[in-house]
Amino acid sequence: MKSDTRASLITIIVALALGALVAWAGGHGNALVAGIPLFAVAVAVAYAIQIIVWIPSQIARSERFFDITGSITFIGVSIALLLLAPAPDARSWVLAGMVVLWAVRLGSFLFVRVHRSGGDDRFDELKTNPVRFLRVWVLQGAWVSLTASAAWIAMSSETRAPLGWLAYVGIGVWLLGMVLEVTADAQKSAFKADSANEGRFIRSGLWSRSRHPNYFGEIVLWIGVFLVAAPVLSGWQWVAVISPLFVILLLTRVSGIPLLEQKAERTWGGQDDYEAYKKRTPVLIPRLSSPA
Repeated sequence: MKSDTRASLITIIVALALGALVAWAGGHGNALVAGIPLFAVAVAVAYAIQIIVWIPSQIARSERFFDITGSITFIGVSIALLLLAPAPDARSWVLAGMVVLWAVRLGSFLFVRVHRSGGDDRFDELKTNPVRFLRVWVLQGAWVSLTASAAWIAMSSETRAPLGWLAYVGIGVWLLGMVLEVTADAQKSAFKADSANEGRFIRSGLWSRSRHPNYFGEIVLWIGVFLVAAPVLSGWQWVAVISPLFVILLLTRVSGIPLLEQKAERTWGGQDDYEAYKKRTPVLIPRLSSPA
């Protein structure tokens, strides 16, 4: 067995095990479906959807529906939890709305981007190896489950409580993050659509205050989701804190900022204007003062 295939198998096993552990912990104090904690069912379905869609995707050797499958999973499982949970309360509706609105926005944004470009070159080599291609689908199952865990655990919990001040703070934080992310993505899309900017890097709007304002918005909005969920969490359910922590780790240490910073360095590194931009512009947290 080739080393890359072996490594992919290990990654798949670890991702499945992580999902199982989070499902077990977050399933404590849950409503039950056929004797199974509702959150555990949600995690199992999230993984299953990715594996099911991987099959025709592998046959066609296409990643066309990868991003949209992730978004649909967020949306479908969140709505299903509302339908399956006994007496969903205002907190459940708010959390489902947060996840669904975010997923609809992100899914449509990524779907349009992939179809405009005709594909995603990250998958070119992966598609030739079924195990390596399966790995990214299983990892997407982990991404969906861990990211949505705070919302899904709170929605599945048997504990109910009225919305209080912390929930309203969380809603405000989520709105702030959503506005930042949407605005940053729109500014970058408009920048790229202008042929005069070909080969240049964006440094206007929110991008003059942070090199990755969209990722900052992403982190902020999931912190907001956790704040809304927190008042009904207890015991093992506090594993839900993995939601914002996972998003922070993913974007700042794994596949977000590090990859884009490396790509930018290869493209513009050493150029005076880019070096000056790096020096005056924070990597993530936007500067409040106007850039010099």
